[in-house]
Amino acid sequence: MTVLRAELRKLAAQTRVRVLLLVCLLGPSLFAVVLGLQSGLPKDTLFGRHVHDSGYALPLVILGFAGMWGFPLLTSLVAGDIFSSEDGHRTWAAVLTRSRTRGQVFTGKVLAACVVATGLLAVTAITSVLAGLALAGHSPLTGLSGDALPPVRAVLLVLASFATVLPPLLGFTGLACLLSVVSRNSVVGVGGPVLLGLVMQLLSLLGALGSASNALLTTPFAAWHGLVREQPFYGPLWQGALVSLGWAVVCLAVARRVLLTRDVT
Repeated sequence: MTVLRAELRKLAAQTRVRVLLLVCLLGPSLFAVVLGLQSGLPKDTLFGRHVHDSGYALPLVILGFAGMWGFPLLTSLVAGDIFSSEDGHRTWAAVLTRSRTRGQVFTGKVLAACVVATGLLAVTAITSVLAGLALAGHSPLTGLSGDALPPVRAVLLVLASFATVLPPLLGFTGLACLLSVVSRNSVVGVGGPVLLGLVMQLLSLLGALGSASNALLTTPFAAWHGLVREQPFYGPLWQGALVSLGWAVVCLAVARRVLLTRDVT
């Protein structure tokens, strides 16, 4: 907990984390303003044709975009240099001379990255809902099955949909931590997960891996589609959660092993 508090203070003081928070706070509102000024609609996206009909459609449009590109970048900017910055500033020796073991330092840093990434996700979810309601009001949402979802159920489904991207978000956090530890380079730690995410998205879109694409860390970002139907199905959610857990456990186990055995003198 001591390391966690210290790392949270360090992350809160970073300019890029503050910029990310500002984007999460204002981005959905700016997107809503742009859609309000346009006559056309993003019809090539799920729920894009309904953004002027229901305030609960806009958050799902934002979730679709953010799940493909935004959230991997978000967590990489938070966790990508949380370890490599110590190498860049040559502060490992000073950090490890305190009364905390390497394992405690590792756990505190990982938890700090997860807490900040989760907080930014929650802010995005809340501001997206508020922006959608300001744009189109409380009208029922048309689900993927064509059924009308009443406002109470719609807002609960929107929030639940955002919650389903937490496992892959934390999976990318683990991947960013691994690259940060192994590379000792902030550019690799931040850019590596984003690049790997883009490759996974392309492989999934091209169908190059077939059913094996279910093992990709980007696939669970789309698992929320099964919730907004007349008869919800939860298979992709459980599968995506297990895949994300697998990625996180493997990445963090390797990263911890590397850090515990590293010579930092």
